[in-house]
Parts: sequence; structure tokens; C-alpha cells
Amino acid sequence: MPTLTKLYSMEEAYQHNTKEDCWVVIDGKVYDVTDYLDDHPGGDDVVLAATGKDATDEFEDAGHSKGAKELMQNFCIGELDTSIPVIPELEISSKKETNSYSDNLMDLTKQYWVVSVAIIGFSMVAGLVFLRRK
Repeated sequence: MPTLTKLYSMEEAYQHNTKEDCWVVIDGKVYDVTDYLDDHPGGDDVVLAATGKDATDEFEDAGHSKGAKELMQNFCIGELDTSIPVIPELEISSKKETNSYSDNLMDLTKQYWVVSVAIIGFSMVAGLVFLRRK
């Protein structure tokens, strides 16, 4: 097998996470398994679930045969660049969004209060009408 020189970041590998374009990272190597998805004995959903992270543990836990490990070499396109730290992208919400959420919650609470008061008021009026008829 020739020496792999192409390096990929985990973020770059994660961008290939669809059935039409699927890469997985196992043991520090990057594999383009797009053409193999339909042939994978465990189904394509198992492989697609392994994108965007180091899937070494999942691969080893599945108990792949020696033949499967040899077959993998046909799909190897490079190595994971370990000089780039793998930091998940955090979604940061601003105070404005938090206030918006709080405002929405308060509006919803007010709506339920108004509905409850309306039901009680309607019940009282119906009860008075009923008592007057007797």
C-alpha cells in the first residue's frame, strides 16, 4: 500500500456525511465509503451514523473480519490531520435570543391565563342563566 500523504481535518471529513458523499474516520485514516454503502452488510444507516467523529470504537465493537479490514484499504483516501484539534462547534445564544424565549414563554403563559379566566367566566354566566330558569 502506498504511503498516504493527503491530510484531512475532522471538520472536513464531517462535511461528507450523506448517502451520496460519505466519509468515515477509523484509526486515524479517512475512508470514502460512498460506493460501499449499498453493499455494507449492516446497512448504510450504521455507516452514516459514524460520520463526523472518530468511528474506531464502533468499528472495533462490530467485530469486523480480517477480510473487511482488508477491503477497507480500497476506500482509504488519506489520514486525519492530528495537528488540528477537534473542537466541536458550539452554538452560542445571545441575550437577545434568551429574552425572546422568555418573552415567548410569558406570552404563552398570559394566553393560558386568559383562556382559563374566559372558561370560568363563561361557566359562571351559564350557571346563573340555568339558575334563573328554575
